Amino acid sequence: MSIKLFSFFVLFSFCLVTQAATENQKTKTAKYNLDETDENGATIVDTPYTEQKVVFDFYYDNPVKINSALYWVRSLMMPLLETPYDYPPDFLSLKIVIHGTELVSLAKKNYNKYHDAVERMRYYADLGVEFRVCNLAAKEYGYTPKDFYNFVQVVPSAITEIAHWQLKGYALITPQVLDKKFSIEEIR
Repeated sequence: MSIKLFSFFVLFSFCLVTQAATENQKTKTAKYNLDETDENGATIVDTPYTEQKVVFDFYYDNPVKINSALYWVRSLMMPLLETPYDYPPDFLSLKIVIHGTELVSLAKKNYNKYHDAVERMRYYADLGVEFRVCNLAAKEYGYTPKDFYNFVQVVPSAITEIAHWQLKGYALITPQVLDKKFSIEEIR
């Protein structure tokens, strides 16, 4: 077979695969938009999301705020793992850099106090999310690597770690955790 003919087959095969992937995405989108709104309502948009590379910056003044911050992680993951996207967890590259008071929730001795957060982090870690604790902050609290769970990675510095991943093309998300002043019913 000549090189030109071989190149043609490779290009043709690539076009077929690309077309199939596009049709598959349209099918997924169609499934998602089953309950279209009328012309007076909002339109559902199926953004064509691609591989997610995100570094989260957790730095809070109260350890319990880690619970709300973890919802930001869930809010990024769940739409991508479900229809219409159905991406496998390894399609996501998520790193959480922890360097505020919330790092005490990762100390094994504090399990009883923060067990809900720990189990959620363990679940996310099983899905491939990496939890990275700042060694500088850990030392301030008197912790060493052996004080943390086995799904935790201790890194030299949170700020340097965040900069490193941003330079590698990761988006930075800094979850803002505010104190809720009103119930949904009060302001709806």
